[in-house]
Amino acid sequence: MIEWTGRPAYQQVADDLRRRIAADEFTESGKLPSLAELQEGYKVTITVAREAIRTLKSEGLAVSHQGKGAFLTPDSPGLARGAGPNAAVDALRQEVEVLRREVGELRERIATLEAS
Repeated sequence: MIEWTGRPAYQQVADDLRRRIAADEFTESGKLPSLAELQEGYKVTITVAREAIRTLKSEGLAVSHQGKGAFLTPDSPGLARGAGPNAAVDALRQEVEVLRREVGELRERIATLEAS
């Protein structure tokens, strides 16, 4: 499943899990695949599987319970739908806008300093 794209394997696994969450694939049970199931299904190491789940937890899509596994949060499907490629592009656009403003302000400050 994981392809050589230059994108880290754990992010590819997290992306696919996010897609599956958005498609309500896990809604009935509320449980995400175990680390062993992720390893086998995606042909990845335990480290990659753990990091993918850690990524989903940091995004508020999952919670884990020691010895029981990882589970969806109540608003996971909605969050997953908003975390797709379009959301990432929108976030990058906002970041670029902030950087443009800051660069403009720095140019003005440099011009003022050079004029003094």
